Amino acid sequence: MFQVETRQTRSRTVLGMLELIYHATVREVRKDHRNAFIGLLMNMLQTVIFVLTFFLLFLFLGMRGSAIRGDFLLYIMSGIFLFLTHTKAMGAVVGSEGPASPMMQHAPMNTAISISAAALSSLYLQTLSLVTVLFIYHVAVTPVVIDNMVGAYGMVLIAWISGVGVGMIFLAIKPWAPGFATIGSNIYSRANMIASGKMFVANSLPSSMLVLFDWNPLFHAIDQARGFIFLHYNPHFSSWTYPLYVSAGLIMIGLMAEFYTRKNASVSWSAGR
Repeated sequence: MFQVETRQTRSRTVLGMLELIYHATVREVRKDHRNAFIGLLMNMLQTVIFVLTFFLLFLFLGMRGSAIRGDFLLYIMSGIFLFLTHTKAMGAVVGSEGPASPMMQHAPMNTAISISAAALSSLYLQTLSLVTVLFIYHVAVTPVVIDNMVGAYGMVLIAWISGVGVGMIFLAIKPWAPGFATIGSNIYSRANMIASGKMFVANSLPSSMLVLFDWNPLFHAIDQARGFIFLHYNPHFSSWTYPLYVSAGLIMIGLMAEFYTRKNASVSWSAGR
């Protein structure tokens, strides 16, 4: 009966949206494990396992000499960090709440908030894991020297945003063909184990091999990151602007497809998932 009406100004709407994204991000971070520290520890453990696996692989295959002059483990970690950031961002976006989710029944909630929260939670966890692993390596093993730290982290952000772009495409497909979206995203993640180029640098590839990896935004991000990390490496066959343009295009296509899907969403879709 008695209700106070408040004017929704543009700034208040934006602040309300940011607050919702913040709370949804916290929920996403704690979704896998209620203890945030345990969740971070599991993420770090996965990163360390990847690094040790590729370190042993390089040693057994005799590929250590093909790495950039500098810290060999830092060379491996530069590829692993960006690969995991890209893959985790894609997986988080694909697994975000869809238009038929029960969470969408709450008035302030919408798919844009869900997607933003999923993407930001993956970036938060990967950044925290990256900083923690590098700090432990710096203190316990050898001092970490990065030639351009701002540029290197910028490539991490590019790997993340390109993962969000790819995830948006699979997310738009998911309500119409959930099986295809799941299998497609898994195949893409597995293919990037090699196609990302984290085991080699673009400058060492012949032109016949370079064309097999040049299409991949993550390949460019990893190669450019190594240019910022190592003083003695100057990437000639990759560009940091290419993954930005590709990511912007993928996100725009994904947003348009998601908008169309949201308008035609049916609660009955969730019955088969």
